[in-house]
Amino acid sequence: MEASVRTTSPATAPAPAGVFEAPAGAAEAPAGNGRGIALMIVAMLTFASMDALSKLAMERHDVAQVLCVRFWIFLAFALVLTRRRGLRASLASRRPVFQIGRSLLLIVEMGAFMLAFRAMHLADVHAIAAVAPLIAMLMAALLLGERIGPHRKAAAAIGFLGVLVIVRPGTGVFEGAALWPLIGATLWGLYQVLVRKMAGVDPVGTTVLYTALVGVVSYSFLAPFVWTPPAPETWAMLVGVGILGAFGHATLVAALDSAPAGVLQPFGYVLPVWATVMGYLVWDHVPDRWTVAGCLLVIAGGLYALWRERRSARVPQGTGEGPGTPAG
Repeated sequence: MEASVRTTSPATAPAPAGVFEAPAGAAEAPAGNGRGIALMIVAMLTFASMDALSKLAMERHDVAQVLCVRFWIFLAFALVLTRRRGLRASLASRRPVFQIGRSLLLIVEMGAFMLAFRAMHLADVHAIAAVAPLIAMLMAALLLGERIGPHRKAAAAIGFLGVLVIVRPGTGVFEGAALWPLIGATLWGLYQVLVRKMAGVDPVGTTVLYTALVGVVSYSFLAPFVWTPPAPETWAMLVGVGILGAFGHATLVAALDSAPAGVLQPFGYVLPVWATVMGYLVWDHVPDRWTVAGCLLVIAGGLYALWRERRSARVPQGTGEGPGTPAG
């Protein structure tokens, strides 16, 4: 989750319907949907692989060191993205303070998820983090004044019930580490709403560049205090994390260029599936039945909210539903 062009965080499900729209050049015809869906699934696999590699790297190094290397590589990606406009033009934001604040929020969110990866199984983190789209929906209501009808409230309730099933507070199963993905999901939901407020204010390249620069400055300040010389194989892990992040971004953007965001959003929920596969292959971890059940509830809530959004968008005005009426 380093740039506004993403609809997913390294540990979250897709953005809620209505928070992100497809870019102007997104294909409307169904012909591009198959390609877009395939690219979306590949992007989710890339992000799950990145998170697994991050977890391996954090077995040897501090979170700040891992993220420092990752942001330097992401900065290189951002500079390539903005090379045509030039560095000075790309830094010319209409709201630079807002851009910096948004980037700082994202940096804290990423740190929270990295701490979660270090303390918990990969699949468990992603299962909890899948509630982020529903949190973003609630944040949009609080901060943007969007209406939330009974159906969306029900979707949010289903999602949070799923989180409770996963963490099971009061049963002796709950661990304090489970708060990290909850914090990360909350911050990611807030971040998505802030990105929406920035829509049309600055070019995407400007937003990406601010994110990369603020991340580099922040973690370059913190990393020296915890830096330990990486072994050659660890350097490969650290660089791999950054490369996978950049490749995931590029793949996701290509998916959004091929198909509308509304078509792609449900397929973002394959991220917990890929995370489970990675957890099994690398750490031989299989989620218990409660985690699986809770994750399914979270995903069900998100898909129900998305279905209601798309159904409302198809209902003509004057029928009591659809755009221009209170959201269901």
